[in-house]
Amino acid sequence: MKLLAASALLFGSVLVAQSAAPPAGYHYWSRNDLEKMANALAPQMDEHKFKTDIIASAGKNRFQITHREAGGESELHESLSDVVFVQSGRATLIYGGKMIAAKSTGPGEVRGTGIDGGEKQVVGPGDVVVVPSKLPHMITPEKGEAFNYFVVKVADQ
Repeated sequence: MKLLAASALLFGSVLVAQSAAPPAGYHYWSRNDLEKMANALAPQMDEHKFKTDIIASAGKNRFQITHREAGGESELHESLSDVVFVQSGRATLIYGGKMIAAKSTGPGEVRGTGIDGGEKQVVGPGDVVVVPSKLPHMITPEKGEAFNYFVVKVADQ
């Protein structure tokens, strides 16, 4: 009987140990986890009142958390689409149009000082936006608001 109990305890321990480690490439972040990560970026913001952090990757795809308190540069990604999940705050997303003072800032990345023309979309908590590659875009938070968002950078096929 003691041997049976010990075997059951050992087998149960092995099952718990196996289920404790997620499979390679599996990621889970709760809403609270993402909010804590975004708020932790606030003291690290640059002169543009912006900070982003890559929290995981899968192949050519990246997962980022971002904290922003002011408008930034316009941007365009040659081969990456942005899937933006708004966590908190409100902002205006401008997309399309023509980038002002566009310059290459790295492989496949273009930045500018703004966008001439383009469409405006106000976004807030719970909203999701897909910005395809090659589409100029920029995000400007509401004045005095922190804007936190989770981004999946999806590589073109």
